[in-house]
Amino acid sequence: MTATMVAPRIDRSPGPTTPRARAASIGLWVFMGVVTALFSLFAMAYLMRMNSTDAVTLALPWQLWLSTALLVAGSVTLQRAGAAARRVDATRAHGLLLAGGICAIAFLCVQLWAWRVMLNAQVVPAGNPAGSFFYLLTAMHGLHVAGGLIAWAWVMRTFPREAADGGWRIALCARYWHFMLAVWLALFALLAWVTPEVARLICGTV
Repeated sequence: MTATMVAPRIDRSPGPTTPRARAASIGLWVFMGVVTALFSLFAMAYLMRMNSTDAVTLALPWQLWLSTALLVAGSVTLQRAGAAARRVDATRAHGLLLAGGICAIAFLCVQLWAWRVMLNAQVVPAGNPAGSFFYLLTAMHGLHVAGGLIAWAWVMRTFPREAADGGWRIALCARYWHFMLAVWLALFALLAWVTPEVARLICGTV
């Protein structure tokens, strides 16, 4: 009887041990810091604008809950793709990476669906402050997700090299998706729960 030796999977660390990977990681952290500052300014502007007398509360469409679920799924899936790449499980990593990108594309499609629902409800960009900021904030976030999809498409195109390098670019994609999820949750909470009354309380004009 011949014994068959099965080589164990090695959970190796992703490529940030290389200078190129470390530089890319630092660059992503810097970019996320800049984006955080940008959206923080938008949030403060929203609070001040909702403090005005012409501000009204929006009834947000249910499609935003669906888009949130899709972004959560994409974030989790890309995290698992990075873990599979570190285990040198290229087939699983590729499938999960593809699924994560599809979730992001679906997120953008559902966001456009939500826009259409709002427009049909006569909520236009030039209407009340809440409506104007709804389109501004969701559009800015959508543009950043679309930018992440460009990076995702590049990683998909060069996937064999990614698998050989330990999947550090996949890990960076996952980190960016986590960041986009955190930004979206903050924006969603802002749009859903900051009413004119809450804005006046925060701004101290009650």
